[in-house]
Order: sequence, then C-alpha cells, then structure tokens
Amino acid sequence: MRIVIGSDHAGWLLKKSVMDMVKSLGHEVVDVGSFNDAPVDFPDIAKQLTDQIKSGSSDRGIMVCGTGVGASIAANKVRGIRAAVCHDVHSAHQCVEHDDVNVMCIGAQIVGPWLANDLVSAYLDATFSTDEDCRRRVEKLHEMDRT
Repeated sequence: MRIVIGSDHAGWLLKKSVMDMVKSLGHEVVDVGSFNDAPVDFPDIAKQLTDQIKSGSSDRGIMVCGTGVGASIAANKVRGIRAAVCHDVHSAHQCVEHDDVNVMCIGAQIVGPWLANDLVSAYLDATFSTDEDCRRRVEKLHEMDRT
C-alpha cells in the first residue's frame, strides 16, 4: 500500500519512527510534513494528507500530533475520510476491520515509538470486514457524507 504520513510540530519526531515502521512492513511512504519542530497548524497538514487519500494517490493515512485528537478532528472534516485516534492495538486493528477507517491518528505525547510501531502494524495489517453489519454501518457513514 501507499501510506501518506503527516504530523504537526508536536508529532514530527515520532513521525520518523512511524515512517521507518511503515517502510519495514513493505509499504511506500508519502511524507507531507511537518519537517521540523517549527510551529505548524495541524489542519493544514491534515488537508494535505486527506487530499492524497481522496485523489487515490495514497491508500491510507497516518497523522501524528500531540494527542491525535486535533488531527482526527481535522481529518474527519473532509468528506470520505474516516479518522480515528488509536492508542491501543485493538482499536488500531478494529477501526479498519469494523469501520473502514482510512486515517489513523496517534499522539506523540501519549505513545512512544515502541507502541507506535505496534499500532502501525495492527492498522496496516487490518482489512475491512465482509460482515454485512459492518458494511451496512459504513454505508450509512457514506450516506452521511453525501448529505
């Protein structure tokens, strides 16, 4: 898969570890910033990241900010994006399996590199369930996007 990764200034250090993990799993990485600790507004990075997914240039995204919350809010403002904050392995996997999440958000001030690697692995290994209930619920999310 082609994975787009972005961070604000609070997440840019952890982003390096995340990118290394994604590459080690055999995926291609697209880095949309930030590239240093200079203050940057997370909605600007989220817009660049979600544009990659919406255009089909990338399959999934990972946002890293201080808590993951701001990144999730910003990404979820974009039609067709389903972003979730994941700080545990179960949620990182199940958000894709049950909810077809296409952007995982993690907080650099909440998790360190070791746990971030486990989160990334669980997220990227997961696939959307063929279960009728899951499909029906995600279709309702699509309908909410259309209205």
